[in-house]
Amino acid sequence: QVQLVESGGGLVQPGGSLRLSCLVSGITFSTSDIGWYRQAPGNQRELVARITDHGDTHYGDFVKGRFAISRDNSKRTVYLEMDGLKPEDTAAYLCKADEVYWPSRTFWGQGTQVTVSS
Repeated sequence: QVQLVESGGGLVQPGGSLRLSCLVSGITFSTSDIGWYRQAPGNQRELVARITDHGDTHYGDFVKGRFAISRDNSKRTVYLEMDGLKPEDTAAYLCKADEVYWPSRTFWGQGTQVTVSS
C-alpha cells in the first residue's frame, strides 16, 4: 500500500517558519521525484517545490528564496523548510510522488494545513 503522510503544518504568525515533512512508503523512494503543492480555497493547485531523484530542485516563482526542499532517502522523507511566511501562503500543502521508472505512477498525500495569521 502506497502512503504519503504529510506533517508539520499549523498556525504561524507572518514572518514565521515551518518545516513540513512527507513520509513516503510503498514505492521505491530513491527513484521517485517528490513535489510539494498547495491549494487554497477557490484557487488552483500550484507547485511549491519539487526535488528529483537526483536531488535537483525547482521552485514556484512565488517562493523567491523563502523555502527550501530537501530529501533524506534513508528516512524516505522529503522536507519543506518555509521561512518568511506570509498570509498568502495559507493553504493546504500536499505531497506528490512521481515514479521515475515504469510503471511511472503518481501518488498524492492527504495534505497538511498551513495558516499564516496574526
